[in-house]
Amino acid sequence: MSDALNPAEPIAADAAGPDETEEEPIKQRKNGLYPGVSDELAENMKSGWADTELYELEPIPQAANTAARRAALSARFPGERLVIPAGNLKTRSNDTEYAFRASVEYAYLTGNQTEDGVLVMEPTKTGHDATIYLLPRSDRENGEFWLDGQGELWVGRRHSLTEAEKLYGIPASDVRELAGALREATGPVRVVRGHDAGIEAALTDKVTAERDEELRVFLSEARLVKDEFEIGELQKACDSTARGFEDVVKILDKAEATSERYIEGTFFLRARVEGNDIGYGSICAAGPHATTLHWVRNDGPVRSGELLLLDAGVETHTYYTADITRTLPINGRFDELQKKIYDAVYEAQEAGIAAVRPGAKYRDFHDASQRVLAEKLVEWGLVEGPVERVLELGLQRRWTLHGTGHMLGMDVHDCAAARRETYVDGTLEPGMCLTVEPGLYFQADDLTVPEEYRGIGVRIEDDILVTEDGNRNLSDALPRRSDEVEAWMARLKG
Repeated sequence: MSDALNPAEPIAADAAGPDETEEEPIKQRKNGLYPGVSDELAENMKSGWADTELYELEPIPQAANTAARRAALSARFPGERLVIPAGNLKTRSNDTEYAFRASVEYAYLTGNQTEDGVLVMEPTKTGHDATIYLLPRSDRENGEFWLDGQGELWVGRRHSLTEAEKLYGIPASDVRELAGALREATGPVRVVRGHDAGIEAALTDKVTAERDEELRVFLSEARLVKDEFEIGELQKACDSTARGFEDVVKILDKAEATSERYIEGTFFLRARVEGNDIGYGSICAAGPHATTLHWVRNDGPVRSGELLLLDAGVETHTYYTADITRTLPINGRFDELQKKIYDAVYEAQEAGIAAVRPGAKYRDFHDASQRVLAEKLVEWGLVEGPVERVLELGLQRRWTLHGTGHMLGMDVHDCAAARRETYVDGTLEPGMCLTVEPGLYFQADDLTVPEEYRGIGVRIEDDILVTEDGNRNLSDALPRRSDEVEAWMARLKG
């Protein structure tokens, strides 16, 4: 990585030009090789650049959807100023940053994904006027574009404010002026917390935690029902994820020669080529690692005769993620015990998916899946029945542990701030999207089960859309039944 002129010591004041000495000086790295900038170089860098303004931009595909979401937000909080930040870059190490991902609330309402952005909804007599506050293109007069570590020649071109207005359908202003304006603002205001400390500090004497939480909860619940654009993005995510799983099956021999990391890297390539990123840390759990629910170290061996639990999802360029799990026999064939456990989980998932329909309680799919798993555990003699007793006491949870699913969207565990009465204790509606993912996990050190069970973990997970007349499996491009999985793997391996 090149040695950027980044924070530590200011450059010579005259490099900013005689009329701009009042601005905060651009800083350079403490141990940079250039001690300063000559007047001649500073002047030279100001000119000789072509006009790169983009004049023929069209609105982003979801512009009408984000406008409708802002209208719903406006109707919920009339007469109040609403402040929704994108967030800032976070340091990974010294002067390198993590890849930026805008806050879900901000991206949901604007479609914009750039750091330091802030959406402000100013109250009017008839609703709200929205303004998106962004960093404009880096300044050529004061040298920011080539001297600052976040300047255009270092990290790439930003959209101009005029371009942003065309793309997002929202008036755009310079975010560097926002904090001062917010400090002077009067009247009721709410902010989405946890993303931009500077914006929160500017509002510190104007907001309360309780009122801000009401805003966060509303924006979480607004995402419970997906619009047509969102459903299309979730389908894209599932289709790309299915191709990523196919990629993994094709390289299992290479993973056996290396480790779970080969599987992780293979899926990541698909996610980066077809999407924005992975939607969460991929779980590439081979052998006994499959019994660890969130195994993301992915540093273990991949052995023929064992199972691979692959839980992964591609995130689209608009932040919608799939969340799919398949448990695969590494050599392409389930043995008798593996198949028995796998088929039990498949039967539980089938019962869960069948319970997903409009008007059903959210809990119904979980209860249906758990009943099947409890029945199997009693049938196998691993827990004493009757089944009703097992379910009442939750005894099946020793081997199944987790809930059977969750809402899905721009977060892999979407709508997490929603109230219980609208989510886990709520009723399913068309447009909701959730996972159905039962599993059985027999830990390697579990002395309560026969030795041959120990170290086997199975989960099957699909992304289910609630429709007007039932449900649709968005991830049905991937086989689920054990015999279909074996045939699919054989075909991919040639």
